[in-house]
Amino acid sequence: MKLPKITVLCIIALGLIFSSAFAMKHTPEERGKALFNDQKAFGGKTACSSCHPDGKGLEKAGAKTDWTTPAGKTKTLEEAINICIVNANKGKALDVKSDQMRDMVAYIKSLGKKESPMKPKTGGY
Repeated sequence: MKLPKITVLCIIALGLIFSSAFAMKHTPEERGKALFNDQKAFGGKTACSSCHPDGKGLEKAGAKTDWTTPAGKTKTLEEAINICIVNANKGKALDVKSDQMRDMVAYIKSLGKKESPMKPKTGGY
């Protein structure tokens, strides 16, 4: 009778270990990128990536202190994201304290961390 209980407990423990290990591989940046590329993520009609393929044009957005959007100027990145979600994507604005918003912000900030290709050196060595 003890063997089946021990087996079940071991299976549950292994499941928890593997699920937490799997979850750790998904960083906020990765989750934000998935949202950024999902046209239905916010109940909208298009993905953020349809206007910003691979984050193009947003490389410096994470380091700014104010943003200019088609709807005007904003003071927070979260507000700028929501303006795009509502106006361009025709989706529903995110709660600025939500996990989805944190993930979107993390992804957009990560775009500025990408290394640019090295320029070839001119002249001799």
